[in-house]
Amino acid sequence: MKHRFFDTFHPGLLLVVFLFSFTHVFADEFTSSSFRVLDPVMAPSGFSTSTGFQLWSTISEIAVGTSSITSFQLGGGFLRYPFASTPVVSATAGNAQVALSWTASTGYLGWTATGYSVGQSTTSGGPYSYSALGNVLSSTRTGLSNGTTYYFVIVVKDIFGNFIATSTQVSGAPSAPASSGGGGSSGATGGGGGGGGVVISESGLKLSGRAYPLSKVSVLKDGQLELTTIAGPDSKFETKLNNLSTGNYTFSVYGEDKDGRRSAPFTFPLYITSGSATTISGIFIAPTLAVDKSEVKRGDNIAIFGQSVQSSDIVISVNSAQEFFINKKADSDGVYLFNFDTSVLDLGRHSTKSKSSVEGEISPFGDAVGFAVGTKNVAFAGGSEKCPLKGDLNGDCKVNLVDFSIAAFWYKKTLSPTFKAVELKNLNGDGQISLVDFSIMAYYWTG
Repeated sequence: MKHRFFDTFHPGLLLVVFLFSFTHVFADEFTSSSFRVLDPVMAPSGFSTSTGFQLWSTISEIAVGTSSITSFQLGGGFLRYPFASTPVVSATAGNAQVALSWTASTGYLGWTATGYSVGQSTTSGGPYSYSALGNVLSSTRTGLSNGTTYYFVIVVKDIFGNFIATSTQVSGAPSAPASSGGGGSSGATGGGGGGGGVVISESGLKLSGRAYPLSKVSVLKDGQLELTTIAGPDSKFETKLNNLSTGNYTFSVYGEDKDGRRSAPFTFPLYITSGSATTISGIFIAPTLAVDKSEVKRGDNIAIFGQSVQSSDIVISVNSAQEFFINKKADSDGVYLFNFDTSVLDLGRHSTKSKSSVEGEISPFGDAVGFAVGTKNVAFAGGSEKCPLKGDLNGDCKVNLVDFSIAAFWYKKTLSPTFKAVELKNLNGDGQISLVDFSIMAYYWTG
């Protein structure tokens, strides 16, 4: 009998021949009543590699899980996407110029900020003309017309030059310094003696941003409470500090939610020039966060809740051997709640924190709150931890880098009468800042 090829041809080999007879893998399409996702189409060629791993074609379906080996980790699905934090920009107007400075942008899940561009316009909202600046955090725009208001945005760029984040708009109106007096010229009427000079106007700092609906917002200057204001129903706040002398300052802004929990402070150093008006806009106060248990029985739920900008998108992080991310929507009062199933966590200590985003702006993560996964449930007593006995210089019930920065400002300086009282209560009470005081703060460190 004549031997026929297809009598012994394995079906699996036929499938392989069929698959590799095409040059492209076509996409599946996923739909619902409100959206449609087209899975990317890619040729079956090498796409992502490491020394121990190679990815061919694409990952299909929507999934948040990861696939990993020792030297490579892949986050699959459309719900894991990179983003970059929004710079907070300050603008100080001068003579024919506006000095800009901003906070560094931080990239997550693969994005890295490698440079910045400034957009400039004489019309609010643009269009802007852009100038590349490089990887710097300040720029002085010169050659401007006094009496004209200029509007600026700072754009973050990745390594390929793509724009990945844009700041909120700030403005500044350059003006020439006013002069008075001066000697009269020959033949002039009203000639007076000399001694005139530049008239210095009051220095001011204008702050604006987002907190929580109708919440109290506090501003500290060098660790001392300078003023409080109330955010509007839309969570936005605006306030101003006047009569600031020339010099370096450290400012902190924090909010209090409806239950009296304080946010992590938004802290920044700033040099104030006499006669100049400085604006800091785009401040985004981090959400507050609390848990209902200090210890949770493994497999039971732990409630994670807090307050932020109304109707904002909340990202909750639960830090473990594997970090878990949960997306929630704050309600019209900015309140959010998520019951986290602890069956995925190992026994031991864990922590959780949250951040918020709305209208393209992203807050930093707030302070982390710790809890234990064990064999029983223990309610979180009082809803907040006891304040440290010493070392808390700004009154936020924590001893962290903010307090160290405040102490560093006063190191080997003559203390003001106000800060002397703070030093007496919270440090060693000798009327000066020395290494002994830093040791005290290190002992009571809360992070």
